[in-house]
Amino acid sequence: MKKLFGAFILFSLFTVFISACAMGGNTATGPNPVHMDSTSFTQSSITIKKGEIITLINDDAPPHVIANGTWDDSTPKPAIEPGAPKVNNMQVDGFGSGKLGPFNTAGTFKLYCTVHPGMKMTVIVK
Repeated sequence: MKKLFGAFILFSLFTVFISACAMGGNTATGPNPVHMDSTSFTQSSITIKKGEIITLINDDAPPHVIANGTWDDSTPKPAIEPGAPKVNNMQVDGFGSGKLGPFNTAGTFKLYCTVHPGMKMTVIVK
């Protein structure tokens, strides 16, 4: 009986361990995905076609607040380029996602996270 109980406890712990390892990341999908970890975009730029949107996917728990602009070292530089869709403090909660756009004008547009210094990316629209 003790061996059976011990095996049950061991199996239960193994199941919890495997479940914990499987958690994390974000299974959200969408057009032109851009992933974010706890303090950065996982890619510094993305190139899309006119009229498309991007999907921001937060793969970690800390929320992000996205806006038009960039970081200059540790100084935020809010700005909106002509033709850019206005992004005014869009919150993407932990393990959440959000869509930006459409980007209807060709050009180069900057986005940044207002709460994480240095977290910035470029959207190139062709």
